[in-house]
Amino acid sequence: MDMIREALATLPDAVFADLLESPTSYRLILDLPGVDSTGLDLEATEHHLELRATRTKQVPEGFEYHTDARSMTLSATIPMPTDADPEAASATLENGVLTIDIPRHEESGRSIPIEG
Repeated sequence: MDMIREALATLPDAVFADLLESPTSYRLILDLPGVDSTGLDLEATEHHLELRATRTKQVPEGFEYHTDARSMTLSATIPMPTDADPEAASATLENGVLTIDIPRHEESGRSIPIEG
């Protein structure tokens, strides 16, 4: 979990992130104002979560940009916990808030008989 917290700390100041943990899953919540699903790419692998987000803006007719201080392009690599199940990850985007749920692997150990 420390690696995830460290990665989240490197995100730009404009991106607020929460990391939640339960016995069965992880939840990552990112505020990405102005980003819609067409400007978002999310990929989960066994080792990391890749996030790329771009906010697109409409210029009203008759106006032109003189200063573009609100653009946002975000690219982040967040390490995946060793017990995370990236194949079962899911995400939702609602009003610029991205919620990523990553279940934990179910423990599948067995008792080992000891001879002697």
